[in-house]
Amino acid sequence: MRRPSVRQFLRYAARYRGWRSYLRFPGDGRICPQIGAEILLRVLLVSRLLREVSFLAAEELVRSPARIVLGIRRCFGDDTLSYCTERLDLTRLRMAATEVIRQAKRNKAFDGSRWIGVAIDGTGAGRSRKKKCCWCRPIRDSEKLIVGYGHKLVMVSVVGTGLSLPFDLEPYGPGDSEYAAGQRLLRRAVEHLGRRFADYVVVDGEFATAPFLHAAGDLGLRTIARLKGNLPELSSAAERRFASRPPDRRFRYESDRVEIWDADDFDPWTELRWETVRVVYYRQHKTDGSLVEAYWLTDLSQKQAGSEAIFRMAKSRWEIENQGFNEAKNRYGLEHVCHHHPNSLLVNWLIMALVLTLERLFRIRYLHRGSHPILEPIALLRLFRLSMATFVDSS
Repeated sequence: MRRPSVRQFLRYAARYRGWRSYLRFPGDGRICPQIGAEILLRVLLVSRLLREVSFLAAEELVRSPARIVLGIRRCFGDDTLSYCTERLDLTRLRMAATEVIRQAKRNKAFDGSRWIGVAIDGTGAGRSRKKKCCWCRPIRDSEKLIVGYGHKLVMVSVVGTGLSLPFDLEPYGPGDSEYAAGQRLLRRAVEHLGRRFADYVVVDGEFATAPFLHAAGDLGLRTIARLKGNLPELSSAAERRFASRPPDRRFRYESDRVEIWDADDFDPWTELRWETVRVVYYRQHKTDGSLVEAYWLTDLSQKQAGSEAIFRMAKSRWEIENQGFNEAKNRYGLEHVCHHHPNSLLVNWLIMALVLTLERLFRIRYLHRGSHPILEPIALLRLFRLSMATFVDSS
């Protein structure tokens, strides 16, 4: 296999029908554009792939000889990217991202997993001193004084399969909440992916409410939710029961030792229409001597999934934290605001999620064929940059 390059990555991305068709029909709302949206989107994709997160960095890319990789003959500035991203159709971009996920499943990317999950969680992204768009939420100090403005969003990602693939985002502004945005995002994700795509949704304790659990069930999903103090009666009942008996099972998880308690006959609270609630409690003894413990509730019965399976599903929630938000912020510029416009913000966030997904499919599925090892992300980034430098030197 030849050394991976940006040009090879673009050819690989074009294999996904969703991305290929989106480039042809992106829903460009500009009037008489001088430069096609397909070119601009390709620049946005590559600049994020190279972890150059600003529009000025994208401008430098297209003004360099390396633009030949992107098939660009004409230079343009950062204001062109700003103007275009303000007017792109968000629905078509979301559909393109979910179609990439659907095709990955058809290509057997998840065949090694018994369960396919989706995780939903929220985070902050991008700050400013003044309010500049409808999604800006005030940031207050300890004295409740406004010291700035920031953005909040909820992300959904495929988890539990060995491939953590974020594919959609839902921002929420003042007067809205992570809880409400999460429900909107879950409904849209199932609508786009199909009811049979995933088996379960895993969420933090904030979503462990009757309306959210009912909404997930109506969409054909089982739920694994963190059990915290927001459900004091159920939490206290589980603590009392599990404290009086030995663990139901012990097993190894990587290098850690895990003890787990499991019972599926807890009474539901008043608003919940489940017949019973299953609660799983685990203690994870790590090699450094630390202890990780947590309670989780689910509507999966013990016949459908054993204790160890529930433990692994619960652990898959951390994928959206570690491989979603952490990588998006530290490597791909989720915190950076390229252009402070509502549509432009969301276009850039969705492109960033698409880059995360395509890069992982390319690196873990496509390059890891035969005897080729899985490249580390930083190693692949170096190869991408070297492939761009080759065109600069040859020019």
